[in-house]
Amino acid sequence: MAKLDLTNENIPPVKAIMWLAWPVLLEQILSTLVSFADTAMVGQLGIQATASVSISNSFVFLLNSVILALGTGLTTYVARTIGAQDYEGARAYIRHAFILLGGVGLPIVSATCLLHRQIPRWMGAEPEILDTAATYLLITSAFRIFIMAMMVLGSVFRGRGDTKTPLRVGFLVNVINIIGNYLLINPTHTVILFNRSFTVPGAGWGVTGAALSTGFSWFVGGSILAFLLFTKKDPSRISLQDSFKADPALIRRVVKLSLPAMLERASMSASGIVVTRSIAVLGTVALGANTVSLTAESFSYMPAFAFQMAITTLVGQSLGAAKPDLAERYVKYTSHIGIFTMTLAGLGLYIFAEPLCRIITPDAEAVALASRCLRIVSFIQPVQALTWILGGALRGAGDTRFPFYITTFGNWCIRAAGVYVAIRLLKMSLPAAIVISNIDNVVRCCLMGLRVRQGKWKNALS
Repeated sequence: MAKLDLTNENIPPVKAIMWLAWPVLLEQILSTLVSFADTAMVGQLGIQATASVSISNSFVFLLNSVILALGTGLTTYVARTIGAQDYEGARAYIRHAFILLGGVGLPIVSATCLLHRQIPRWMGAEPEILDTAATYLLITSAFRIFIMAMMVLGSVFRGRGDTKTPLRVGFLVNVINIIGNYLLINPTHTVILFNRSFTVPGAGWGVTGAALSTGFSWFVGGSILAFLLFTKKDPSRISLQDSFKADPALIRRVVKLSLPAMLERASMSASGIVVTRSIAVLGTVALGANTVSLTAESFSYMPAFAFQMAITTLVGQSLGAAKPDLAERYVKYTSHIGIFTMTLAGLGLYIFAEPLCRIITPDAEAVALASRCLRIVSFIQPVQALTWILGGALRGAGDTRFPFYITTFGNWCIRAAGVYVAIRLLKMSLPAAIVISNIDNVVRCCLMGLRVRQGKWKNALS
């Protein structure tokens, strides 16, 4: 199928939006299914295993925020240069994706490996899960540069309007991870299929097996995306014959644009650490229930993420082609589609809360608590979608500072502070933390909407 010209004003906006969004949506479905399967497979070992895998997530997300922010800056500039048909400029940004990945990603990976035991302890891991949590973090950290490559290089593909390549690679990664989980988590066992019994080999390594499977799948995905940037036919394809000498001016442009996004994600992750530590005070069951709830909720917000990625590329390419009215039209249509879609997603989340949680963990107490949390967050799904879409539009335009200000205010002044007070001082339960998170989403959505209405974002990089 021919590549769509996203800057052609005669193309219906809905067609352009869905052209970009549906591969991202499928990629997210696959990725979430793997996360779901990961948590469910480990969850069969007990709620302590679930907590072992999840306890360090907030800290790891904090480290990953740097890489994700670099992806944001690269997406914006690649989209701008592609929109202006400046393919040499696009190739320069793509080459620097590798330079930045090595210069920033490798130190982060090294630090995480060195601190693999301290991090779960800082996060409030109880003694019975500390060893397994540390082992899981060490193994996944050794492979983390490859998931970082998937983040950064996937952003490059999306910036040039190619959302299908990350989808195909993501599908392969997810298949490898699920098969690896099955073989490495479980011991050798017998399966009965069509009245015949089969012996399925297994390592029986539990949480360690899940970590190894996840790490290897990252290795495959990151390597393939890197290879395709050199071989896949495209006007912006790079070559080993090109110069990979760092351009300080280009790096400064990317970092200047990425820094607010980096601080925004760091702020979100750091506040998430405060929230996780507050929830950890409630015990392993509450911590596990929170993980179950977040994993199940991730199914509902996949469309919102897809639309966020789509609008970032659409706005970037439209403004690169000097068509601000087209960018504004894309924002309007994407917002309407996102609200409608996420209203349906929230309804499904409310109805199927208990079955979703029951798939992830057999622990009855955790299922009951997680189901309550899911039904609370189901009401906020349309608002959350609009927040993400508007933020994606601002970032695509290069206006990364304002989303940082909004996110920092909401995550620290409302979410982190509110959850700390509710749980640690007022001795309230996990559902109270979920309500406070919903309030944060509403406030941020209103502030993002005000910024978009002002229209200044259309000249952010002028």
